[in-house]
Amino acid sequence: MIPKSILSENGISEITPQPLTTDNMKIIDLRSDTVTRPTPEMREAMYNAEVGDDVFGDDPTVNRLQETVAGILGKEAALYVPSGTMANQVSVKAHTEPGDEIILEASSHVYNYEGGGPGLLSGVMTRTLEGQWGVFTAEQVESSIRPSDHHFARSRLVVIENTHNRHGGTIFPVEEMRRIREVADRRSLSIHLDGARLWNAAAATGLNPKAWADLADSVSVCLSKGLGAPVGSVIAGTRSFIDRAHRYRKVFGGGMRQAGILAAAGLYALEHHRARLLKDHENARYLAEFLSKLPGAIIDLEHVQTNIVVLELGKDAPFDGPGLVKELRDSGVWITSFAPRKCRLVTHLDVSWEDVEEACKRIQRVWSV
Repeated sequence: MIPKSILSENGISEITPQPLTTDNMKIIDLRSDTVTRPTPEMREAMYNAEVGDDVFGDDPTVNRLQETVAGILGKEAALYVPSGTMANQVSVKAHTEPGDEIILEASSHVYNYEGGGPGLLSGVMTRTLEGQWGVFTAEQVESSIRPSDHHFARSRLVVIENTHNRHGGTIFPVEEMRRIREVADRRSLSIHLDGARLWNAAAATGLNPKAWADLADSVSVCLSKGLGAPVGSVIAGTRSFIDRAHRYRKVFGGGMRQAGILAAAGLYALEHHRARLLKDHENARYLAEFLSKLPGAIIDLEHVQTNIVVLELGKDAPFDGPGLVKELRDSGVWITSFAPRKCRLVTHLDVSWEDVEEACKRIQRVWSV
């Protein structure tokens, strides 16, 4: 059966995806907002996309996507790449030289989940800061900058993640980023914003994404997370920076040919799925409040700010992280565990309000066994 898109009263498209099922039970997949599938309308946009060879710069749909993202973020130019990891690693490479050092938060995606890319691909050292819920301060940055001495690596780049994945989708405050910008300018550092979920930060705060992008030299944004496109991220910055990034995209194997088929999905997502991110945030809040009432479940509700819920399992919880993942999977609720006693649940456009309610019922049954 082909899923349908229903227009809600407030004009935001309410997506009803084709459900995943196993043994006649619907799967409620809360592992990540990367598991979404293209809507029928997005597939139609992909089918009708005008294409060319993007390596030659001839794909009009890719060019339009790049111009659109650059315009949204207030940057001179942008570059479409296959993944968020490539977006970040190309940016690190374009900002640095081998032997430099980059400064970033200890639990950040660039440091933990990109295969050691900074060292492997760019030959740079990493200086980690212990943030509070993914947020570090201008004072921490300043104190971590190496002296101007040949004994030391050259501090070159600060990487900021917004929203912060491992800390539950927390939002990096514009005010603190502005203070870090002042330090970076004074100490001749660049700033890269890993804005994979910047769209969620903007939706949650009501701020324009430019509020953060204006304070960064480069920005990467993901199209295949909350926005629901199947593939791709975009890097934005000055024309000279994007020219340099373009070279490293080629070196890293990211040049694509008739990529307009994929870029069309990103354009559709930008035009139709940004406003509805608030629904994911509402669903995450409902889920978090439910979980917080379970015996042994620890949820910091203050930091459930967007679409990610981090569940800590206390001593009274019936399972550890991997155990809960297994029990819930058998009940048709899929989540992930990223520490012995921590799990992550992520809401997205393939999970409706009714799905969240059903997930809560199933979690309650598993918890009570």
